[in-house]
Amino acid sequence: MANLATSMLLSLSLSMSYYLQAFHAMAHEWPGGGSTRFYDFKVQTLRVTKLCNTKEIVTINRMFPGPVIYAQEDDRIIVKVTNVTPYNATIHWHGVRQKLSCWFDGPSYITQCPIQAGQTFTYEFTLVKQKGTFFWHAHVSWLRATAHGAIVVYPKTGIPYPFKQPYEEHIVILGEYWLRDVVQLERQVLASGGAAPPADAFTINGHPGPNYNCSRNDVYRIEVVPGKTYLLRLINAGLNMENFFAIAYHNLTVVEVDAEYTKSFTTDSVMLGPGQTMNVLVTADQPIGKYSMAMGPYMSAQNVSFQNISAIAYFQYLGAAPNCLSLPAKLPRFNDSLAVMTVMDGLRSLNPVDVPKEIDASLFVTVGLNINKCQSKTPQWNCQGTNNGTFAASMNNISFVNPTVSVLEAYYKKIGGHFTEDFPDSPLKFYDFVNGAPNNAPNNTQATNGTRTKVLEYGSRVQVIFQDTGTVTTENHPIHLHGYSFYVVGYGTGNFNPQTADFNLIDPPYMNTIGVPVGGWAAIQFVADNPGVWFMHCHLDIHQSWGLGAVLIVENGKGELETLPHPPADLPRC
Repeated sequence: MANLATSMLLSLSLSMSYYLQAFHAMAHEWPGGGSTRFYDFKVQTLRVTKLCNTKEIVTINRMFPGPVIYAQEDDRIIVKVTNVTPYNATIHWHGVRQKLSCWFDGPSYITQCPIQAGQTFTYEFTLVKQKGTFFWHAHVSWLRATAHGAIVVYPKTGIPYPFKQPYEEHIVILGEYWLRDVVQLERQVLASGGAAPPADAFTINGHPGPNYNCSRNDVYRIEVVPGKTYLLRLINAGLNMENFFAIAYHNLTVVEVDAEYTKSFTTDSVMLGPGQTMNVLVTADQPIGKYSMAMGPYMSAQNVSFQNISAIAYFQYLGAAPNCLSLPAKLPRFNDSLAVMTVMDGLRSLNPVDVPKEIDASLFVTVGLNINKCQSKTPQWNCQGTNNGTFAASMNNISFVNPTVSVLEAYYKKIGGHFTEDFPDSPLKFYDFVNGAPNNAPNNTQATNGTRTKVLEYGSRVQVIFQDTGTVTTENHPIHLHGYSFYVVGYGTGNFNPQTADFNLIDPPYMNTIGVPVGGWAAIQFVADNPGVWFMHCHLDIHQSWGLGAVLIVENGKGELETLPHPPADLPRC
């Protein structure tokens, strides 16, 4: 990561022998790209020692974080994934819009069945008109905790950044680390009906830093030249926590969010929810020394335990004494929602944009937690939620249930019985979602289970209002939409009111993961011009496991370039 040119050279020197035989028969149907980049991913376990403990973790190519994919705008990417672990696996290419390549999007039981032990699946997609910082991660259970890595897509040759060329670029991945097996942990949490335990540590590029036990030397560092400007590609690959990030005595200038350029603005800290990426410029303009880069919690929910020890990395000037003390970074308070909103207020698309003038499909979607009644004969083991209920999560009070065949395969092959097309455009009942939510848990806080989808006509102009609810607790929810980026045209606190809502229709940011504000709302708009089956879900994995998601099905349009191609021959079977 430290040297951009060297990293690119290493990453692009992969063997092409296998892959020349690996093109699917449908390759001619895909949008044309520039070069083709080939990667070989092996899902493997790696024995690591952290926090005074040694354990096996699931990785790609025994790297933690995993290998970086480097490419240019409009390049075609082919990744052969071989699973040599006992766990099911898939890879999602987060933020890649997968134009006409829905089969390779990666969420398990949504677009594909998992790659089982000993099996192989080859992902193929083109980075159509996309550049910036993305990332890939496992999309089965909670394997994203350790199976993740960056995707760096450069502009086309000869096209500069819309800001001063940095001296160096560095990838900075924020993560969470558990001492327990995360697949078993998810099963145990769901079986208990209760809340998930906090992570044992936060990590920066896999390193917890000196605040944690046995971690004084387990620290990531960037060596910087005084006076030079650096581009940091920030990625939050964590599971269940949103995080603040800051560098002691240094400002951060935001220039890109979710792989889309923004008007630059300067701040002393940023917050990223899981699934969000952000590029910031940092100038080494302070006295020579060692400065802390800190990652700490943003916890907007009430009565939830969380990890409150910051991960630390070093922003170290050349010439600083090797053993000098690091200057501490000041992070916002753990529940400082104003700091979060201040950064959101600063996000604007680099240039004016063309948002839809009229809306064809309008959805109002509540997001939040539920308490279901205990159905177990052993409530002491299985009903550890509020008032002896079980935790759930929902959109429009419907908890999403994974089918046994992927939704895309069932939809494409017209296999009945695996999903319904009746996800509601709005909740069945309107009330004071933030302050007047039901509070007699679990008697009036139940969710309905279902694999429900919303069908959209090709080309329809879509608006979705996400509304946070206070049924259990209000909370900031990072909502991710697969297959699309969207304009965030508005957001605010309280209940959404169309009469008073303030929309930005001039230069709204173009994102793929939006933090729906705690006790508030967010409005997004996009054109449904990519046929397929697309998951829309909270990127806090415990909320996704509890059912906070839904599926949008975008129908085919007219002609080959508006029609979902047929499935690849090696699509995994359930």
